[in-house]
Amino acid sequence: MAASVRDNKDKSRFELDVGSEVAFANYRLTPSAVIITHTETPRALRGRGIASELVKGALELIRRDGNKVIAGCGFVVDYLDRHPEDADLVA
Repeated sequence: MAASVRDNKDKSRFELDVGSEVAFANYRLTPSAVIITHTETPRALRGRGIASELVKGALELIRRDGNKVIAGCGFVVDYLDRHPEDADLVA
């Protein structure tokens, strides 16, 4: 599912379509990193790992672009704690 995550630059958010719903992670750009400020999963999709897939895909896009990430929301902090393989991305 992570391959389906896209960067909606107009809205400054990463998005993942799940059926007719959209999970998203808002971000702000700095000269040195992408700050993920908030993640949102539609209520009907919660508890299915959708937010983790969203963050995984967002980190893949951030890595691909050669950027670093700053966890600006609790979910991303927790995700990074559970996935030390992504520690190289942390600014």
